[in-house]
Amino acid sequence: MAQVTATAERTIDAPVDKVRELVADYAGTRPQILTEQYRDYEVTEGGQGAGTKARWKLQATSKRVRDVAATVTEPEPGKLVETDANSSMVTTWTVREAGAGRSVVRIETTWQGAGGIGGFFEKTFAPAGLKRIYDGVLGKLAALA
Repeated sequence: MAQVTATAERTIDAPVDKVRELVADYAGTRPQILTEQYRDYEVTEGGQGAGTKARWKLQATSKRVRDVAATVTEPEPGKLVETDANSSMVTTWTVREAGAGRSVVRIETTWQGAGGIGGFFEKTFAPAGLKRIYDGVLGKLAALA
């Protein structure tokens, strides 16, 4: 099994404090920015930053649905880490300043991929598919900010 990583990044024309607040708002903002690949999203505990617990189904392809049960930690300001209790998947949201009134948001997800030929295809195609989903989420975040 090899580690698989998918990443997307976008510069947003909004101050870093505002964007960090939006990204950390799992109860209000998150449902507004999720794309159609996310289903049954619900916050089960907390709702603002670290300590939040949320569940959703991520339909990455027509055949692939992942049932996510995430717990959020904040190891440092501007970085939220969502650890899935149902798999090895970890998603890190990083928001940093990009000059006057601008921010860069990066979403990076890693997980232990399958072995064998299935793992080869997963490592080859899954990152691009997840990046497309994240690009949609970041586009909605930019519009909201």
